[in-house]
Amino acid sequence: MKRVLTYGTFDLLHYGHIQLLRRARQLGDYLIVALSTDEFNGLKNKKAYHSYEARKAMLEAVRYVDLVIPEKTWGQKLDDVKNYHVDTVVMGSDWAGSDRFEYLKGHCELVYLDRTPGVSTSRIKKELDLQQPMPGMTQIPGE
Repeated sequence: MKRVLTYGTFDLLHYGHIQLLRRARQLGDYLIVALSTDEFNGLKNKKAYHSYEARKAMLEAVRYVDLVIPEKTWGQKLDDVKNYHVDTVVMGSDWAGSDRFEYLKGHCELVYLDRTPGVSTSRIKKELDLQQPMPGMTQIPGE
């Protein structure tokens, strides 16, 4: 059995995430997702809209995902590779060449996949923040 591992926050689960998970799963027989905990996101100065438990439940509902584990630190990756008998670590191509992942090459295959063009959580959050109420919608006083 070939095991594949990927990392991420997976906030506001969207089409780009699904594409990444589908493509990662195609590289093996079993897909593990290391999901950034709320505490780890805080250390990275990131804030997820959904809690860790909600994000975990969403990922567990995706058919390509076999197991979700917590990502608590930057340094746990090698232990994850060893403890879960990982053959391949998959990340988005924006991580290519990063010291955060390159050292894993001596322990497993490392694959960088291109992101889905035009789709990102940051972009979605920015666009949602800029949205105005739809015509005919009642706005709550004070908003």
